[in-house]
Amino acid sequence: MPPTVAVVGGGISGLAACYHLARAPRPPKVLLLEASARLGGWLQSTRTAEGAVFEHGPRGIRPGGAVGTDTLHMVTELGLESDVLPVPGDHPASRNRFLYTGGALHKLPSGLGGLLRPVPPFSRALLWSGVQDLLAPAGMEPDESVHAFVRRRFGQEVADIAVDSLCRGVFAGDCRALSVRSCFPALFEAERRRRSVLLGLALGSRKERGAESGLSWRARAERWSQWSLRGGMESLAEALAAFLRPRGIELHCHARLRRLRRRPDGCWQLTLADGTVTADHVVSALPAAALAEVLPAEAEPLAQELRHIPAVSVAVVNLQYEGVTLPVTGFGHLVPSSEDASLLGIVYDSVAFPQHDGMGTASVRLTVMLGGAWFGQSFGDPAAAAPALLLQRAQAAVREQLGLEVAPTHSIIKVHQACIPQYTLGHWQRTERISRFLAEQQLPLSLIGASYTGVSVNDCIASAKAAVGQLLGQLH
Repeated sequence: MPPTVAVVGGGISGLAACYHLARAPRPPKVLLLEASARLGGWLQSTRTAEGAVFEHGPRGIRPGGAVGTDTLHMVTELGLESDVLPVPGDHPASRNRFLYTGGALHKLPSGLGGLLRPVPPFSRALLWSGVQDLLAPAGMEPDESVHAFVRRRFGQEVADIAVDSLCRGVFAGDCRALSVRSCFPALFEAERRRRSVLLGLALGSRKERGAESGLSWRARAERWSQWSLRGGMESLAEALAAFLRPRGIELHCHARLRRLRRRPDGCWQLTLADGTVTADHVVSALPAAALAEVLPAEAEPLAQELRHIPAVSVAVVNLQYEGVTLPVTGFGHLVPSSEDASLLGIVYDSVAFPQHDGMGTASVRLTVMLGGAWFGQSFGDPAAAAPALLLQRAQAAVREQLGLEVAPTHSIIKVHQACIPQYTLGHWQRTERISRFLAEQQLPLSLIGASYTGVSVNDCIASAKAAVGQLLGQLH
């Protein structure tokens, strides 16, 4: 009898774990347990009758590094190669990114000109921030907030405006609370290695590339900044499910895990609403706090660590306008917390992926991101936030910041509760203590997903691949 692996959580991490288990030379028996009615987790796309696609979660994946290469390889294996929509390096959505500050849009500097002279909203040439980094002594702390790190290396303004906005765009989080070591490991390591971030990044460490495929060659040659899929990001989850079913992987929706306990024989017993399942190994792709709720009493030290990994809520408002033109063309704009804490930024979806606009009259699709670490203070309890209020807030932002006066022809409002984990100061120690507990207790439990080593889709897929590699070594 092959061993049984239960994968808990059917988002991209859980699906990727099943994919790698299914492709093993001697695959175990695999069950995927998902609490909700659908697979894909935060990968959610709405496709309209007119052929428009609206993304409610991630809207593009970066192709870079070993993790980006591995995801593109998976896409090829799933037969999605012809559905890939790339954004090449010379595209306006790759070149142009904006900040909205001081009541105006400012293009982020690119190229030499932008470094040598002051470009608003910065009061001095960014070259001086680079000089500061080259001269500043190396930090001695084992961890530091992103804001403190950037202020020390590049100056107050870069920290307050650029990096504040960047952390809102990537983590929907507050750079004063987030850890540089866990959120931007490349910057932290660069300073460690060469005393200067810029020198460390320029001289680099040998980059692993992952398994090269036709798509990743193309992505490098054409300098893709990101890519999506013709049917939206959710079609990646759908393709994974379609790959897994004929390979004997059991995919169960409406299967919420109530409790996890070890039997005397060392197997896990998983209690569901309508019965129990036993497994030799459990792969948890649940958010950290959700896993903490189902662990047995003897794993309380682990549960305590997991409860200390917070997550923020984001309201995603998709808007479609007809007969309008944007004042600028680019990927979108971010808003620093000093300008408007409640509004994280606006993505100009139609610029990067016009293929998702649908048939009929030319339209402009935008996504307004609201809340994040500021959700409570801006809109109250995410579980009770009124969609009408969020829509009103989003429309007002589009009016004020992009000058679109007309009402949108189509709108969708989603509140994603606790959707982005926050790697706060000392997160690295927490993940180390978690790993140590699992090893010392010899628990047949793997933790994957966005709560631990990276929040991007690529990071989630990579965490699944790494855990499965380790687990297959233990099973056989």
